[in-house]
Amino acid sequence: MPINRIINGLGQFQTNYFNSHQEFFQQLSQKQTPEILFITCSDSRIDPNLLTQTKPGELFVIRNIGNMIPTHSTLNSSEGAGIEYAVAALNIKHIVVCGHSHCGSMKALLQLNKLNEKMPLVYDWLKHHGEPIRRLLKENHADCSEDELLRIAVEENTLTQIENLETYPVIRSKMRAGLMSLHAWVYEIEKGEIRAYDSECGRFCPLNSGAFPIPDPLAFVHH
Repeated sequence: MPINRIINGLGQFQTNYFNSHQEFFQQLSQKQTPEILFITCSDSRIDPNLLTQTKPGELFVIRNIGNMIPTHSTLNSSEGAGIEYAVAALNIKHIVVCGHSHCGSMKALLQLNKLNEKMPLVYDWLKHHGEPIRRLLKENHADCSEDELLRIAVEENTLTQIENLETYPVIRSKMRAGLMSLHAWVYEIEKGEIRAYDSECGRFCPLNSGAFPIPDPLAFVHH
């Protein structure tokens, strides 16, 4: 896509959408009050606001390669700083970790050694933060087909990030008080469908509007 298309799009936004919603953007300029932190992959096929049909100001978003969240003990983590700000300053009530089908990061994780020379920074990121998933797959799902292994990798990675979120004291204390819930989702690109982890049955199930129960705040907390 040529850069001119983006520049033209900015002009159209200013001329059309912004001009007809000036009061809304004036309110946005004063403060933000999102109740949901949406953590997802940098993949260009994922658009959190389009997917959830939300407006600017309704989602606080963190994106990176593979929607991975370093544990609280990791120093100098941009993700950790974003999480702390969202929870402590914005009083976020729900955190969604959303993986997705055909995830290039999970494909790379399954063939990690091939990355070291070509993309050393990607290799280091996946090696450091994806090792639990890689080992789990190697030791428990070695006989699966390539497609099945990728599906499992996406799901297990999403759940691992939920576990990593639980290491943050600011999150854990709010969950204990019943003030915050964590949600593990997987977006199926080709279906336009979300599957959400149901802790009661221990698997990802289709998330239908109004039909899926909101997780118990302590559902993911390990006792």
